[in-house]
Amino acid sequence: MIDVRSLLNDMLFDGFMIAAMIRSGWFLGCVEDVYGILVHNLSSFAISYHRRKKTATACAFAKQGRGLIKVNGQPIENIEPECLRLKAFEPVLILGQDKFANLDIRIRVKGGGMTAQIYAIRSAIAKSIVAYYAKYVDESSKNELRATLLAYDRNLLVADPRRREPKKYGGRGARARFQKSYR
Repeated sequence: MIDVRSLLNDMLFDGFMIAAMIRSGWFLGCVEDVYGILVHNLSSFAISYHRRKKTATACAFAKQGRGLIKVNGQPIENIEPECLRLKAFEPVLILGQDKFANLDIRIRVKGGGMTAQIYAIRSAIAKSIVAYYAKYVDESSKNELRATLLAYDRNLLVADPRRREPKKYGGRGARARFQKSYR
């Protein structure tokens, strides 16, 4: 059996290398010992993700923490308008509070209108937790989260490509034309 502590002291592995070695089964019977080291060395797991809806852009930064979700420095419970607040909560409500218990998510959102910002926020939360689980937890739990979110609403994980069509000449909008008069 390998002495994991001396191996890690001799070789300067970073946290990602150790996590990859555990996932591949390189340590075999020493996993319990390594997890003690992992908690100490790898306490700063983090991932960043950007999502868009129309012209609104939300950047989500997920890291280990206490379960806080903040939007532009404010708790997610303070999102305005109140009628769309539940839309921003959807990923948390669908996956359950326990998945977010040891995860802090900070979101910066700008551009667009209120509705587009809310949809960008919910998409950023969903995509960041799936990416976090894929990178730092395991593949099976990531696939489970992904399947749950896709079954509820595909737009939580897949981008919505629709944009505003530009206005053209000869009318007051993209498709509408000025009324034609013969006299």
